[in-house]
Amino acid sequence: QVQLVESGGGSVQPGGSLRLSCAASGRIFSIYTWGWYRQAPGKSRELVAAIMSGGSISYAESVKGRFTISRDGATVYLQMNSLKPEDTAVYFCRADHAIATYWGQGTQVTVSS
Repeated sequence: QVQLVESGGGSVQPGGSLRLSCAASGRIFSIYTWGWYRQAPGKSRELVAAIMSGGSISYAESVKGRFTISRDGATVYLQMNSLKPEDTAVYFCRADHAIATYWGQGTQVTVSS
């Protein structure tokens, strides 16, 4: 079992920044991919960024150059800069484990003037 707890969401103006954190606990040694996803109202959940156990990183085209994913032990971060209104969504942390996929509860990010 793996537990994921996100934090760091909130409301910011366009152009602002936020840093999301995802703290993992449990059997994290078998996690091979960590990811951040988001889901806007009326839309499907989409991948924002992912970091693999070997260090490879991928980003959605819409966030390249603005968002940065990183990992420090059992915590994964998403640094979000130059935020846009279209970045408004609930952001979820995901961990792909050897035997299951785990999700956090989500954290709301709202970008509005």
